[in-house]
This record gives sequence, structure tokens and C-alpha cells, in this order.
Amino acid sequence: MLRSIYGIGVLLALGINSASAAETNLVERYLADLNTLVADFEQYTFNADRSQMLEARGTFYLQRPGRFRWEYASPTAQVIIADGKRVYVHDLDLQQISHQEQNEALRGTPALLLANREPIATHFVVKAIASTDGRDWVELTPKDTDTDIVRIELGFGADTLDSLIMQDSFGQETRLNFTNARRNTTLKAELFKIEQRAVDDFFQMD
Repeated sequence: MLRSIYGIGVLLALGINSASAAETNLVERYLADLNTLVADFEQYTFNADRSQMLEARGTFYLQRPGRFRWEYASPTAQVIIADGKRVYVHDLDLQQISHQEQNEALRGTPALLLANREPIATHFVVKAIASTDGRDWVELTPKDTDTDIVRIELGFGADTLDSLIMQDSFGQETRLNFTNARRNTTLKAELFKIEQRAVDDFFQMD
């Protein structure tokens, strides 16, 4: 179940070799003074042969370091929360919450980028991608080989992250488009807390 959000699923601390300093600077410049972020998103997930597509929409909340919230409004109501220690997946329809240790859940994922403050080179190799749409594109390859994620692409428009493409080892591709981004606004602490008593099932993944 956790894999579904990073087949997001839901967002982003990087680093690199000296040959890719310009690309690293692009990402680091975006993250440099980022403390909180709120953005609407559209998510499109394709299977390996592109014969099926799932579409979802919602709102993303980030508070660095270590806290985020993916709030899916459609097609089903689901909330994913990282509180700095664990990641919780709350299925509102099933009244069920599953949870996993955060470092384990985020290994090699885009969520590691935004949530962390570690140098980029700690977790990813970065290189530029030729642009075909006027935006600046950067490719990230996880250094951790024990992860489902094999490649991440970030698209920047006017120094704003507005697209993210992620491919996993099963051939699935997830595309996220971000709009209405608001940086460094005040966020309520309750956004990053889970209410265990609100569900029927609460189980641990590790």
C-alpha cells in the first residue's frame, strides 16, 4: 500500500558529482530557503505497457525537515502523512491506517528530496536532460539500489518545480503536475498528525 504513494506518490534532499554542478545548483536553489510548501497536484500513473492509466488529484503540504501530507480528493479519499518518524497511509473509505518507519519508506523516492535537508549527493546522482518544452529538466538516479524507484525527472519553470516524473523497477510511470504553489506559508501542526482513534484498523508494516 505504501508503494502506491511513491508510485505517487508525494514528493522530495539530493547531491551529485562535480560534472553536474549546474544541475545540482538548480535543485539546491529551489530547496535553499524552502521551509514549507503547499501545492495542488494532478497525478497520472501508467502501467508498464501504457495500456492503463490512473488519474488522481489533491493537495500536497510540506514542512521541512521531515513532514509532509498528501491529501487525495479523487478518485478515492486517501491521506498520506509523514511526521518525521513514520509514514502513515490513511484510507478514509476503508477506515484503515497502515504505517512504516519513515527512513525505510522514503528510500530512493522523490519525497526524500523535499522533506530532507541533506546534501543532494548523499542520495542521488544528478544530470541535466535536454528540454523540449522550454523548462529546465533534471534527472535523478537513486544511489540506493535496494529501492523500487529507478529514475526521477524534475521539471522547473521559472525556478518553480511544476512537474515530476518517476519510473519504478516494474515499468510503472507516475507523473505529477503541481499548480498554485505557495512557499513558506504558516501551516498548522495538526496537518502532520494522525488520529489513530478515527479508524477501525491500524497496523504496522515493519
